Amino acid sequence: MPARRDSKPSSPASQRRRDRGQARGASPRTAAANLRWLRLPRLPRLSADNLATAALLAVGALAGSLLVGQLWREPDRAARNQLEVTAASLAEKPRRAITVLVVGLDGDRLGDSTNHAAPAGPAAADALLLVRVNPKGPLQVLNLPVELAVKMPGSGEPVGLGSLYQRGGVALTAGVVRELVGLEPPRPDRYLVLPRSALRRIVDRVGGLELSPPQVMRYQDKAQKYRIDLQSGLQRLNGNQVEQLVRFRDPGLGDSGRRIDHQLVESSLRERFSRPEQVAQLPDLLRDLQGQVDTNLTARESLSLLAAGLDDKRPIQFTRLPLKPANKDFDGLRQLDAPAGKTLWKEP
Repeated sequence: MPARRDSKPSSPASQRRRDRGQARGASPRTAAANLRWLRLPRLPRLSADNLATAALLAVGALAGSLLVGQLWREPDRAARNQLEVTAASLAEKPRRAITVLVVGLDGDRLGDSTNHAAPAGPAAADALLLVRVNPKGPLQVLNLPVELAVKMPGSGEPVGLGSLYQRGGVALTAGVVRELVGLEPPRPDRYLVLPRSALRRIVDRVGGLELSPPQVMRYQDKAQKYRIDLQSGLQRLNGNQVEQLVRFRDPGLGDSGRRIDHQLVESSLRERFSRPEQVAQLPDLLRDLQGQVDTNLTARESLSLLAAGLDDKRPIQFTRLPLKPANKDFDGLRQLDAPAGKTLWKEP
């Protein structure tokens, strides 16, 4: 039997290497003993029900963390932000056709005592539209002439259709339009009164509109301190410039020319609203316009109509009423050039 060698004292460095080797090869019992110095806090004893609940929570947390890691990684978050938002995602479309009377005021804000326009006075309708949103058909827009001569009950002198808002607000305007066009009550179903400040705000919120004024437009009203100065050709117009476009009245074309310009703005707004980045902002825009427009549309109804009206698969159908030339006896107002009793805008 070989003689046992006497062990030699170990150096501190060799002792540390030996300790590390033993730690790597230590048994579970030894490793647990070596961890006693950590003095971990003692956990409360759990009942069977608590154990089951804790197990479920642990499994849920583990599954949730795995799902978060798979679904919301940084590249996936960026891809999610790029998902296309469509008008159909705004709200459910209406189940039937809805007709909305849109009144564009020549006043700057709701409730202003004067319109700051020519001729000066209370706010009147500077533009009148009937918009029919049909979930199963095209978006229809009827441009109503504000210079159309109409007679009010008990009055022998004709007045302009646009002046009815001054005399009786939305109720009177809607009632005359209903009889004029041949709508069945209770149409128009809803109304929207839009002052000029709201139009400017809408245009600026969507980043302006790409429009092509057909001619150089220049006009200055020193009394009202208002100026129009637009170049012709394709360009991006901000809210103030779009207001100039819709207010400009060509001496040769009069209100007929303005309605053509209004149609350009209406088409451009629809195209702009249809873009995914703008569709996502529409709920915020509606909230922003609260108090700046007058309407009996709820926010939900507005989103529903936008969901149907912004469907770019259906083009806009613009319609105009046939008019006779301006009558000097009626102070420049015009009359309908259509047989009496004819339905001017058929129901879908």
